[in-house]
Amino acid sequence: MASSSSSLLPRSHIPTPLISKISSSPRTWSLFILTYPSHPKNNNNNNNNNKRLFLSPTNAVYTQSPYTPSTPSKTELHNDPITVLNERIRRDLSKKEAFRTVMDSEEAGKYMKMVKVQQQRGLQKLKGDRESKDGVFSYKVDPYTLRSGDYVVHRKVGVGRFVGMRFDVAKNSSQPTEYVFIEYADGMAKLPVNKAAKMLYRYSLPNETKKPKALSKLSDTSAWEKRKVKGKVAIQKMVVDLMELYLHRLKQRRPLYPKSPAMAEFAALFPYEPTPDQKRAFIDVERDLTERETPMDRLICGDVGFGKTEVALRAISCVVSAKKQAMVLAPTIVLAKQHFDVISERFSVYPDIKVGLLSRFQTKAEKEENLDKIKNGSLDIIVGTHSLLGDRVTYNNLGLLVVDEEQRFGVKQKEKIASFKTSVDVLTLSATPIPRTLYLALTGFRDASLMSTPPPERVPIKTHLSSFSEDKVVSAIKYELDRGGQVFYVLPRIKGLDEVMTFLAESFPNVEIAIAHGKLYSKQLEDTMEKFALGEIKILICTNIVESGLDIQNANTIIIQDVQQFGLAQLYQLRGRVGRADKEAHAYLFYPDKSLLSDQALERLAAIEECRELGQGFQLAEKDMGIRGFGAIFGEQQSGDVGNVGIDLFFEMLFESLSKVEDHRVVSVPYHSVQVDININPHLPSDYINYLENPLKIINDAERVAEKDIWSLMQFTENLRRQYGKEPRSMEILLKKLYLRRMAADLGITSIYSSGKMIYMKTNMSKKVFKMMTESMASDLHRNSLVLEGDQIKAELLLELPKEQLLNWIFQCLAELHASLPSFIKY
Repeated sequence: MASSSSSLLPRSHIPTPLISKISSSPRTWSLFILTYPSHPKNNNNNNNNNKRLFLSPTNAVYTQSPYTPSTPSKTELHNDPITVLNERIRRDLSKKEAFRTVMDSEEAGKYMKMVKVQQQRGLQKLKGDRESKDGVFSYKVDPYTLRSGDYVVHRKVGVGRFVGMRFDVAKNSSQPTEYVFIEYADGMAKLPVNKAAKMLYRYSLPNETKKPKALSKLSDTSAWEKRKVKGKVAIQKMVVDLMELYLHRLKQRRPLYPKSPAMAEFAALFPYEPTPDQKRAFIDVERDLTERETPMDRLICGDVGFGKTEVALRAISCVVSAKKQAMVLAPTIVLAKQHFDVISERFSVYPDIKVGLLSRFQTKAEKEENLDKIKNGSLDIIVGTHSLLGDRVTYNNLGLLVVDEEQRFGVKQKEKIASFKTSVDVLTLSATPIPRTLYLALTGFRDASLMSTPPPERVPIKTHLSSFSEDKVVSAIKYELDRGGQVFYVLPRIKGLDEVMTFLAESFPNVEIAIAHGKLYSKQLEDTMEKFALGEIKILICTNIVESGLDIQNANTIIIQDVQQFGLAQLYQLRGRVGRADKEAHAYLFYPDKSLLSDQALERLAAIEECRELGQGFQLAEKDMGIRGFGAIFGEQQSGDVGNVGIDLFFEMLFESLSKVEDHRVVSVPYHSVQVDININPHLPSDYINYLENPLKIINDAERVAEKDIWSLMQFTENLRRQYGKEPRSMEILLKKLYLRRMAADLGITSIYSSGKMIYMKTNMSKKVFKMMTESMASDLHRNSLVLEGDQIKAELLLELPKEQLLNWIFQCLAELHASLPSFIKY
């Protein structure tokens, strides 16, 4: 101690210290109070002036003086490496907070094999007719299907515009060869057809605009390579997100449900003969509940009227017979009421099982009563809309969540539904699953049961697609009324309902007509729907409020106006409102002038016309996935990444990534096993030490949170700055050293040291992981200096740097490598 302090105080002023150690950390830091005998000149001073603070291992002596925290400007904060790193950590990890889980390598390996088996099943379904003779799965385009002006992607060159095809004679050949001509930003390229077929993809985007921002250059493919790398990294992040969610779910446990006689008794009450697909779905769900300890997350995909509700009822029966609650979530109050009626009737033979409905149609007193019953367990089955997901709803012992038509819920509701999946069994019913749901099912990250066999009495719906005409509308309605039926008349928005009402009232003066939409008073809407169900109202003019689940046996004609404003799944669902009985049903889809429709709207209409047969909801959802693309699958955030390469190449890269998911695995190391040999020991200013409320605790806490994870270290640093302002440079260096060790541990780096111009990092990283990490680095300076040789990452600098600059260089380098971690499985 004395030798260290002699460099800071004149020798004549250094008496023999009386050292009183007040605390010691088992790690790096110790704080000491050193008391010196009073100097004669200072006898009148406060005793505190005789104390000096030491913070080892720096062993610097500090004198007290006032500390004023600085307030950095926005520019300084923007350039501060710790701030930049913290913002990235928050962006990458904030939404994953609920799904963080610790799993050892052996356990992870076992689960990843299970995922692999699931993937193989799903990929077989997805491949379909896209599998070529040599067994390679591809989304490549057949050049003969291209039209002049179509945008295409060449895997090695980038985005171009297809001009046409013609024969030409190559050099050193007398035989004419057919070539594909593609225009790029700086010239024209020609490829033999056989080569083009192996390298070309359509360029399409997940929105109405299919035009790329710019064409690629033949003379410079580096920009295209960067775009491709961005797409690859984005894909890896998606795959890892799915994998981590799946692994997290597999790690959850709940007791098996007993196979009780009550289940067989309940099944015997079903008045119809189940279809083969229904039987398979019954078996799938029963196995999920009674043979697997992992919470169920199964999609039941089947057309309207194909028996999805019966599958849900049997799952509910299994759960409530084990004294747990079941929640049935519907997108509209109309559908929720219908589910409530069906469930109440089916369970009416079980007086002990209580069914409740929670909706905005109820009075405040009714709602409060139901909330109390849900909380105390008096209600076994709770049916309702998104209000069931509210903060005020407290479940007593929830075991099952049934979600009908998940795509109709908003983002917040979907997030709440997702949060349930980690703890309760979830059954999702859909006729046309949203592309994301379909995709999860097909790639093995979600279980799915497909019901494509129609009940014996069902007849395909006759679909009529044409431009709008009042005469056609009147003729279609007259035909249905003459045979004693009822009619749905659907518009995309409330605004045009009254106008249609006036037109129909004039055309059919003696027919009962009514309007229904979501903004009607609850009692008014309920009365209207009940009268239509009873047949008192013959024509119902409405919005897509009737889209899901409504079962009116006598309504066998539906007219949909301005069909171009509906989504593909919506159209399919709306068409399914009719044809529920054995009578032939008709769906009239009217559009304005075809010349006013976008290409995407035309594709939707062609798809709905093509899927005329029963049981094609799943195929239609696949078409929707192709038309809407990944913007609809993974959200708007990723649509820019898709735009880099186009949907088809994105798909193919995705399947490549899925098939090699085990190659992208980072094995972290314990924080305390990381050795950082950079001899830099900063001297903390005494005024800053005195300004801190409890410096020893702060230093110890910093080390403790760094040991835990990078999220905790980020939160600690931000809290420190909020409380005490921006830290001085020496404290910043201490924090950087903690971040450095934390990032190294996450990356699987066990030691960092330098020798002259060389930096060495010992690591367990594989070559594939290292290649992808370095490819995704933003800085050419860092990327180009790194090489992996054996178990060491080496970096050669232009010159030997001073210690502080060396620390900054390594910090920035590891921060860039660490930024790619969301693209890897981390177990």
